[in-house]
Amino acid sequence: MSESISTLINSENKGDRITALNMLREIEPSIAFGYIKQLITDNNTRVRYAAVSQLATLGSQNLTESLTILRDRLVNDPEPDVQAAAADSIGALKLTDAFEDLQKLYETTPEWLVQFSIIAALGELGDPRGLQLLQTALNNETSLVQTAAIGAIGELGDAIGVESIVPFVTHPDWQIRYQLARALRNLGGDLATQNLAILATDAVEQVAQEAKGIS
Repeated sequence: MSESISTLINSENKGDRITALNMLREIEPSIAFGYIKQLITDNNTRVRYAAVSQLATLGSQNLTESLTILRDRLVNDPEPDVQAAAADSIGALKLTDAFEDLQKLYETTPEWLVQFSIIAALGELGDPRGLQLLQTALNNETSLVQTAAIGAIGELGDAIGVESIVPFVTHPDWQIRYQLARALRNLGGDLATQNLAILATDAVEQVAQEAKGIS
């Protein structure tokens, strides 16, 4: 199979290279990691996106090298989709050394999708340095980024974050209220409990059940 993968990776046909990426899931991860590095800077956006996304799992074979690769794609890739995938993989691999890169890109990119992926990644990283940026993201003009920020604050598990998210208890978007209920249950404390009691009477059943801890 390795010979077939090598041939496909070096093919000029984009579809062949995508096929090679799919085949990497079927071989030894340590070997697959060596192959995937050849496609990280592919000239086709879709191939790069798929390769960077797959590093979320394969990257554990060499975290130091993966950090270097993902930092480069996060900062230097011309396509927002690939930058977003790099942020996703950084979060999945918990590469906290990339925190400052994530923060800087969040503050400079005009792309909401990239911002969304960065905020979600900060929740996965679990780095307490992320709380301040997450609180800033609560004011993002894109509701999906706000929702991700609430969820990420909940993932961080720092009760200090409760005060910054409870104003969303009356937000008109029920998906934001739902995410808030999840976050408050994770954070705990008196203030969280008080607001969970409010959400437990929410008109949207999914929100009320989440607030009550009913799965």
